[in-house]
Amino acid sequence: MNTAIDHARHTPYANPGRHADLVAALPADPESLSAVARNVIVHYRASGEQLPDSSRHDIDARWLESILDLDQSRHPRPLDHPRAVTERVQGCCRDHTLFCVGALRSRGIPARSRVGYVGYFVDGWHHDHVIVEAWLDGRWRRFDPEVADPRPTLPSPMDIPRGELGGTGFVTAAEVWIGFRRGELDPSTYGVGPEVPGFRGERFVFDEVIHEVAHRFGDELLLWDGWGRIGEPDEPVSDEDARWLDEIAQLLVAADDIGTGAEVAEVAEVAEVALLDRYRRDPGLHPGAAVMQASPYGDPPVVVQLRR
Repeated sequence: MNTAIDHARHTPYANPGRHADLVAALPADPESLSAVARNVIVHYRASGEQLPDSSRHDIDARWLESILDLDQSRHPRPLDHPRAVTERVQGCCRDHTLFCVGALRSRGIPARSRVGYVGYFVDGWHHDHVIVEAWLDGRWRRFDPEVADPRPTLPSPMDIPRGELGGTGFVTAAEVWIGFRRGELDPSTYGVGPEVPGFRGERFVFDEVIHEVAHRFGDELLLWDGWGRIGEPDEPVSDEDARWLDEIAQLLVAADDIGTGAEVAEVAEVAEVALLDRYRRDPGLHPGAAVMQASPYGDPPVVVQLRR
């Protein structure tokens, strides 16, 4: 495991704050913890239910403490006590993952959110997605807290193997960017969804890599937050920006200590340290005191000050 950053320590985003006791009572095994996450948070557009307009802006509660504030204002009881679907906090994959990451860190278990794409929801499409990566049983183990049961395209949602480009598994945003730059994939099949034409392609993948770096180093921002070199959905990626991101993506992939042996671990740690240094120094990567919060509903963007 790389040691450039302590993934067992809370970040401002995943810290349960005043709800620490509630979170400390949660189970640590991925399957049980994921079930609680789904009990507290419902996907704002993929639940199959008609969710109330009164809670539609739950999705902007970027801090775990704020998410739990919303939950407890409606259900002042333990987090595993059943909640009606329409009374849950509206969120997305980022929030289910943040919930689990915060709970695992509360147990002293290193955990982080990974930003990338999956092909197991719709055949032939690669949805942008966020899943959990936790240090369990001596390795980084990935699991998807939104998926309750195995499916033909995802037989082990609580232990997801490394995916292949163009396949149905999970691949990181950096892996997709590198594959695109090598001409190995069509970026127009990577985005929010096949029914959302404006949020896919080269620019979308470019921005997702920046999100991946931020999440890796503890800035688990909303997927519609913008900062640094993140651009508008229809803004072309310049050659300069593409070359800049090539370096970042290569470091991200190298920092994943996939494989065994001291040499692999050393290479990964060197890459992790170099990436963290770039993240801290480069304003194109690192959010400052504020971000530009867009809206999946099409509301006007707003500037939001960040806690530190």
